[in-house]
Amino acid sequence: MKINYKHFHKTAISSLLLCFLMSGCDKGFDELNVNKTAATFINPVFTLNNATINASFPTGTVLYEMGIVQQMVSPNSGVLAGANFNQDIRDNTQQNWQRYYRSVIRNTYDVIATTKNLPARSNLYNMARILQSYSFMVLTDTYGDIPYSEAGKGYTDQLIFPKYDAQQTVYAGIIKELTEATAALDASKIIETADVLYGGNVGLWKKFGNSVLLRAGMRLTKIDLTQAQSIVQKAFQAGIMEVNSDNAYIKHDANYLNAIGQTLNSTESSNIYLGAPFVMYLKQINDPRLKSIALRYVDAKSGNDQTAARATTDPTQQIGMPFGFDNGSIVMEVAKSKLASFYDYSQLDRTRMAKTTSPMFLVTAAQTQLLLAEATQRGWISGTTAETFFNRGVKLHMEQMALYDVNSAVPATAIDTYQKANPFVVANALEQINTQYWVASFLNGPEAFANFRRSGFPNLAPNPFSGKSIKGSFIKRLTYPNSEISVNSVNVKEAITRMGADDLDTKVWWDK
Repeated sequence: MKINYKHFHKTAISSLLLCFLMSGCDKGFDELNVNKTAATFINPVFTLNNATINASFPTGTVLYEMGIVQQMVSPNSGVLAGANFNQDIRDNTQQNWQRYYRSVIRNTYDVIATTKNLPARSNLYNMARILQSYSFMVLTDTYGDIPYSEAGKGYTDQLIFPKYDAQQTVYAGIIKELTEATAALDASKIIETADVLYGGNVGLWKKFGNSVLLRAGMRLTKIDLTQAQSIVQKAFQAGIMEVNSDNAYIKHDANYLNAIGQTLNSTESSNIYLGAPFVMYLKQINDPRLKSIALRYVDAKSGNDQTAARATTDPTQQIGMPFGFDNGSIVMEVAKSKLASFYDYSQLDRTRMAKTTSPMFLVTAAQTQLLLAEATQRGWISGTTAETFFNRGVKLHMEQMALYDVNSAVPATAIDTYQKANPFVVANALEQINTQYWVASFLNGPEAFANFRRSGFPNLAPNPFSGKSIKGSFIKRLTYPNSEISVNSVNVKEAITRMGADDLDTKVWWDK
């Protein structure tokens, strides 16, 4: 074979030159491919802030939890169907699950894993444990058995099919975590000033943790009075919320909107109404909060008729929508009430309490003082009367109205007048306390739903809708997301076998 040496020589030189150039480019190649302006570390306090902001409740809590306790209702089906018809609509029952696991538990778990072995960030570590425990309580009270011990590990351990823990196990973990984390907070350590909930204030985080622990103790009143009393006493002695500046609430702004306010100010602005039992109760006792909460567009025949010219906040003019009717059968109720249409019923005022920037309250001093009133009535706390705690709780919630909007504020004279006209009655204490807890938990659907099941108050008549899918009088829990059933089916089935059917009738562990 004849070889072209001239061509071979040129090719060899080109190859050597290429190798030389490649060798030269290899030096500093790693550095060249690093984006020097990209973040390589996220301060875990910002991850906790992400969890905190997402603890604000989704719109589904209006359609289910607030509907179950008869504070809000819609006559419409489709995307708004749920507790208004006592039906299992899983696009809406899943909202708390998805929000809390994806955006709260995921982030609190990350903070805990990141800071666990960093003594300098011990306060942040324990703050994350408290918020995570609060979030797990919302989830287990809503759904029953849930992923707990393995939750969040999909991001750190690639554990993508977490097992479900029995609710009793979850509660034991929550109580342990709250007790330890709250006690471990230390004002002499680094203060996490970037925290959006309390600015890292250790004293306020301790009150938050102890107030959630108080809730956990009171949840056990149907199943273990001895343990309930012990937990309540420990939480009270450690220090709980006493004034509205102690409240744990999410601050919303133009960047982080209140989901309920966003819905009520957009697509569903004329489709969701205040429930008749809620409005009726506030009217019967001349409660000044009704003026802060409700707005009615008098004689409105359509959504377009709901204009400022027709709007009234006069408590005597408010009429709540009855339960048990769809947008066809509600017509007869409208006629009975002598209204122009169902658009004429009272709504939550979306220009005040339901603004897109309204705060979302998670745990409040008002709720906490009312729980102490019940604990005192049961003989678990001494030194202060149940009446004192009760009156504090009612007054605190009335004062809390001003935190939504200056035009929602209840005048001090109105508070005094109301409390003189509605004194605490020992013979009716548990009903009185827990009915006020219902009012104080307005817009906090998960908590209103949980305490209604625990206490049995307020004394509501069952939703009479004829097409209900439940067997009992009230919905007892929300159902698991279809995504869980299809993806994590083995663990879901194991939970259902232990807990009971995945339907709206199965009771959670403490609701016996």
